[in-house]
Amino acid sequence: MNDEATHRVERDGGVVTVTLDRPDALNAQTRASRAALLRDLRVLSSDDGVRCVVLTGAGRAFSAGQDLREPDALVDVDVMIRETYIPIIETLVDMPKPVVAAINGAAAGAGLSLALACDLRYMADGAVLMMAFSNIGLVPDCGGTWLLVRAVGHARAFELAASGRRVHAPEALSLGLVQRVLPGDELQAAAHATAVELAARPTQALGWTKRLLRAAEQSPLSDVMELEAQLQASAVKTHDHAEGVAAFLEKREPRFEGR
Repeated sequence: MNDEATHRVERDGGVVTVTLDRPDALNAQTRASRAALLRDLRVLSSDDGVRCVVLTGAGRAFSAGQDLREPDALVDVDVMIRETYIPIIETLVDMPKPVVAAINGAAAGAGLSLALACDLRYMADGAVLMMAFSNIGLVPDCGGTWLLVRAVGHARAFELAASGRRVHAPEALSLGLVQRVLPGDELQAAAHATAVELAARPTQALGWTKRLLRAAEQSPLSDVMELEAQLQASAVKTHDHAEGVAAFLEKREPRFEGR
């Protein structure tokens, strides 16, 4: 499952860390790296033993987005986006377990979209975010508009996209683009600790909660409440629900198994 040329996959119990690993290219994405990343994310998504995923970058960047140095990088760009970037973003958003982004450095363009597709975002105090597309005469893609406007609202999303400016960690935190800002040397440990905590929670319930929250962003209240009822009917039949009730009655910590 590991592709040394483009990223690393490391497992610690139920937590898997995916590290984008092209540091000399600021972890910019190529045809090969996108194909490898999509393949491995799909494997992690379907692996019941994986209960939380951390996505981060090697070196001084999280990801600079598309590698514009790749020959014909933007030829048939619409096909490239549909066949590679869109499935990656959809896999992260729909993954039935939590995904934590540890933004160790610059996240720009499609790299920012990757971070925004994660459920939680922790950011190093020296990192920056950039919706950089307008700087080279392009429009946001890879779900960037959908994800950004839901994070900060229309006016702020437009300002960030139109200006293509750098958003430093304090502003990113104040805008709600990230949930925590940490010293760079503490980022990975903090993200991993949160992933361990989430991995100990009822994984199926968290996956269904993700689905409900996404539905709540775009569906009428009546539709969301119906989906809540359907998923609750499934949740009440799980081992984790039975264990949670037993632990409550016995006044002890629950031992969830993710099923």
